[in-house]
Amino acid sequence: MSTPASVSLVISVWNRKDDLRENLAAIRKQSIAPKEVIVVDNNSHDGTPEMVNAEFPEVKLISMPHSRYGACATFNIGFASCTGEFTGILDDDVILPTDFVEKMLAEFESEPESTVLLSPKVVEPEMPDWYLESAAVNTPRYMSTFRGCGSMAKSKALAEAGYYDEEFFIFGNERDLTARLLNLGYRVKMVPGIEVFHKAPFGMRHGKRSLYYHVRNFWLYAFKYLPWSQVIAFPFRFLKKGLGGKSKADGAEVADAVGTIGLHDNIRAVRGGYWVCMKASLAALAYLPHCLRNRQVCKAADFEAPLK
Repeated sequence: MSTPASVSLVISVWNRKDDLRENLAAIRKQSIAPKEVIVVDNNSHDGTPEMVNAEFPEVKLISMPHSRYGACATFNIGFASCTGEFTGILDDDVILPTDFVEKMLAEFESEPESTVLLSPKVVEPEMPDWYLESAAVNTPRYMSTFRGCGSMAKSKALAEAGYYDEEFFIFGNERDLTARLLNLGYRVKMVPGIEVFHKAPFGMRHGKRSLYYHVRNFWLYAFKYLPWSQVIAFPFRFLKKGLGGKSKADGAEVADAVGTIGLHDNIRAVRGGYWVCMKASLAALAYLPHCLRNRQVCKAADFEAPLK
């Protein structure tokens, strides 16, 4: 019987001690134990690092000096610290099934070498039946993004692609990374036979911060990977179609980037929501030099813009 490939699990956390405890407890129960678990703590003040050291001494804890780092930066530090052949990408508030590592490794065994990242079916609170039962969610397929709360990737491919773009700070970084993987000739696959539970509410998180970064980061992504004709046309397509609300009655559709579902709900719910979108769009222009330096229009067969 061959020895399973080595797996490093990376978790970024900030002030979620109880959620992280439940996450790490589930990891301890894995049918195939990971080689290492790396927790990058973004200077939590709720006792998170103390809890990890006291209750999970086997975990490699990396403590950041302050809490101003974005999730992209903290995950990148974790990725760079991995020694396993595979890297699990986990949010602090996810709960893995006991066979997560085992099933991920088995799925990679059945895939061609070009498949470098697997994304599971993610179940979240308030996730409606129309979404959970949709064919798109329950059919294995190659995608142009992945669920960053509970996926697994080949470590060498992550490093080759350059990890997350830290200018994104938070939100939209998975789609950006996937575009670079696709440009390298790799593929990303959704495997609904592997299911994880994520405590975050279904769809886009409400609030100015979420709205700002989702809009700003779309433009960064567009400047880097979309033909200029699509970049220019996007505002008109958005105004014509939009992304709907979170229910079928509001025009919601299954989207691979689940965090964008309910964007219009968020714009309407946030005070001055359209002004926040305008500020975010203008702020994106400051990153245009960075985007142009890294611009490589993605023409891979699996590539798909967020709004068709």
